[in-house]
Amino acid sequence: MYCMQDKTEVGENMRQEFETKLFHTIDKEKIYVNEKMEKHTTFRIGGPADYFVMPSDVTDVKAVIELCEQEKVPYYVVGNGSNLLVGDKGFRGVIIQIAGNMNQLQADGEVITAQAGCSLAQIAGKALDEELAGFEFAAGIPGTLGGAVRMNAGAYGGEIKDVLESAVVLTKEGKVMELSANEMEFGYRTSIIERTGWTILGGKIRLHKGKREEIKAVMDDLREKRVSKQPLEYPSAGSTFKRPKGYFAGKLIQDAGLRGFRVGGACVSEKHSGFVINIDHATADDVVSLMEQVDEKVRAQFGVGLEPEVRRIGEF
Repeated sequence: MYCMQDKTEVGENMRQEFETKLFHTIDKEKIYVNEKMEKHTTFRIGGPADYFVMPSDVTDVKAVIELCEQEKVPYYVVGNGSNLLVGDKGFRGVIIQIAGNMNQLQADGEVITAQAGCSLAQIAGKALDEELAGFEFAAGIPGTLGGAVRMNAGAYGGEIKDVLESAVVLTKEGKVMELSANEMEFGYRTSIIERTGWTILGGKIRLHKGKREEIKAVMDDLREKRVSKQPLEYPSAGSTFKRPKGYFAGKLIQDAGLRGFRVGGACVSEKHSGFVINIDHATADDVVSLMEQVDEKVRAQFGVGLEPEVRRIGEF
């Protein structure tokens, strides 16, 4: 007698097969099953990822991505989880975290070569040690080089495209390439990586010689501005919305009377209206609902739409 397996059983069998292959791909100590993403995002929000992998090097990254591509299992590469909102139901697939292990860097003349898992603060510190100017704008951005290059991160008049000489990327087909800054097709908070889904492995930052005391003075000044004007005391994903052309998102939100506007545990910061903060055990649904209502109200009052800068992944 023929007996058809139900979809649940088939799905579980496929998951077990993939899990077995994954545990044969890299060391089991680097793999966490059903890992809560709230532990790995600056928003402190996010349900469980089926698999959370912490590769040690490029070989590990290539092996995991190759397996995911072969098995058609979704994957997403993260740094320290800034600029990221993970759904309350988690992520069905593999989260690959490069921060923590892939964080080697070195300076050679006016060029700093860094792996994608290096924090921007770490690179800024190296620049200061080497008396290299030009990276001060990025010293306080809470992210890694990989994420910063992917979205062309910027602050205080500077952007990654201004200092990046080249980036090493991994294509979905497993090819490693070095792309020049021009080949990265940078735009406002975007790059070729956004469109292709490739993975940043590292990059070269070209700076210029400066004086240590002057570099430090600029960094200290920008740090003071962040502390005084941004809600660093609360979990957040940084700036919530992109800057609309000709406007400032925070100013529009403030002028719409939405400073302190709250949905559940998510709140528009009283300190800086461009930030949505996790003020009291916010859920991803709280944040999404708040963002949608803010966009609707700003659009109704000023005719300007707000595009999210925060990236959403997973199941909501």
